[in-house]
Amino acid sequence: MDSRKLILLVGALMVAAITAFAARSMLAGSAAPQAAAMPAPAKVDGPEVLVATRALPVGTILDASALKFQPWPKELVENAYYLRTGTDMGKLIGTVVRLPITAGQPVTQGQLVKPGDRGFLAAALGPGMRAVTVPVSTQTSVAGFVFPGDHIDLILTQSVEGDGPPLRASETVMRNLRVLATDQRTTDQKDDQGNTVVQTFSTITVEATPKLAEQIAVAQTIGTLSLSLRSLADNASELDRAIASGNVNIGDSKDARTEEAVLDRLANTPQTGNTTYAVGADVSRFQRRTVPARDSQIRNSPAIPGAPVAANMPAPAGPKVRVARGNAVTEVAVAGKN
Repeated sequence: MDSRKLILLVGALMVAAITAFAARSMLAGSAAPQAAAMPAPAKVDGPEVLVATRALPVGTILDASALKFQPWPKELVENAYYLRTGTDMGKLIGTVVRLPITAGQPVTQGQLVKPGDRGFLAAALGPGMRAVTVPVSTQTSVAGFVFPGDHIDLILTQSVEGDGPPLRASETVMRNLRVLATDQRTTDQKDDQGNTVVQTFSTITVEATPKLAEQIAVAQTIGTLSLSLRSLADNASELDRAIASGNVNIGDSKDARTEEAVLDRLANTPQTGNTTYAVGADVSRFQRRTVPARDSQIRNSPAIPGAPVAANMPAPAGPKVRVARGNAVTEVAVAGKN
C-alpha cells in the first residue's frame, strides 16, 4: 500500500476516535437539567391601594369581586386613590363606573358615582340605552328576590276578548334586561350581619334600547307585566348558541381583551323576538287555545266605504223572494233597493 494512503487512513481513524471520545464525554458529563428557582417578586414599598380585578367599562355596577387592595409604590400614589386606611369597601359596593378602568389599575374617586349623587342613573346606563320604570307587585316581581344588577325577562299576560270565553295568554316579550333600581334603591340593603335584606317593591327600573322602551310602554297598556329572574349561566349558553348559528360574529381579533369586551357587551344586550308563549288551554282543558271569533261584532258594525269585505262576513240583509219548485220552497235574495 502506498505510504500516502496509509498516512491518510491512520489520520482518519485518529480523528474518528477523538470525535467519538469527545461525544461520549459530553453525554456522560451532562447532568439532568434542574429547574431554576424563580426569583421571589420584589416587595413593593408603599401602601395598599384599591385596584380593579378586571376591566370595568362605563356603567358597571361594582360588586365585591370587582375590587381588591394591592400594594403600590409610594412614589406613584396619588391623592385620588382609595387607600386601605380610611376606605370602607361596603360603601363602594353598588357604585357605578363613570370612566373606564383598566384591569389592575388603581381606582380613583372621580371614576365612581355613588347612589344618590347627581347623574348616578345616567352613568349606570350603557351607550345608547334608556332607563324605563315598570310597575310591579309582590306576585309579579319574584317576591322581591330581584336586586340591582340582576338580569330579568319580561312576561306580558293579557286576555283577548271576543264571542265566548276570552283567550288568556302569557308571552315572554323581552329577555335579558338589566335591573338598574328597585323602587328608588340602586343597591342591596344589608342588615347588621351583612346579609342581604329581601324587600318588596312597587316599581322596577330596567335598561333598554329606545325601541324596547317604546314597546315596554305599550305593553303596560295591554296587560300585566311580570318579572322572570334569569340564571347567571343563561347569558353564556345563549351567546354560545348565537355564535354557533352565525347570528353573532366576534370578528378575527387576536386580542383577548378585545374579544372579552365584545362577548361581555353581547351578553348584556337586551333581546326581543322569537318569543315563547303559553295560552289557557296549555294549563286547563276548559280554556281556549285560539283567539275568540268576533262574528257578532262584524255583523253589527256599520259598513266602511271602500273597506274590503271579509270572506266569512254574512251576506247583507235585503228583500227576498220565495221560489216554489214543486214541493220545494227556497228563498232568494233580490239585489236592489228596498
